[in-house]
Amino acid sequence: MAQHLGPLELIGDRWVIGDPTRKDGLSIVLTPEGLEHRRRGEAAPLLAIEWPQLMELKVRAAYRRWQATRGGGFVGLGQPGADMGRDGCSLYGIRRHPYEPWSVRYTHHERRYTGSHVIVLKALFDQLTEAKTLDRLGDPEWLGAAVAKLSSYTLWYAPKGNRLVKETIQSLGA
Repeated sequence: MAQHLGPLELIGDRWVIGDPTRKDGLSIVLTPEGLEHRRRGEAAPLLAIEWPQLMELKVRAAYRRWQATRGGGFVGLGQPGADMGRDGCSLYGIRRHPYEPWSVRYTHHERRYTGSHVIVLKALFDQLTEAKTLDRLGDPEWLGAAVAKLSSYTLWYAPKGNRLVKETIQSLGA
């Protein structure tokens, strides 16, 4: 089974977005109940959101670590749509009751995220949001099977990634 898909990585028996091992590392742990925003070395989560509270969930993933810095954001000004700058590594969406946008950052791994991994990860979040099945992200077995299938794709074309993710979700029964 594949161990990662861009910033999404299996650590122990939990899927985590971001690198919790780096100094002051921020990460998002996907649990059966919801997601937890965590900082390395702290016992309690900084923020916990249950799956039913989420109406929309999206991910930003800078390909390289330097792109998620303030300087990377300056370089990214000429690249519309690029995930760069301080929010280049973040999870964001809309919470219900009250309806409000929210965002949390995560720490980029030392490794580079491949374009194909970022494309299919974004498509996975988009399609689970559309199907109103974001709680699948908290099912480690289901997510592991999805990552195993999606991590093998090598593509640079988002519409093809969307189709491959849709086929994968359907084959896994979501």
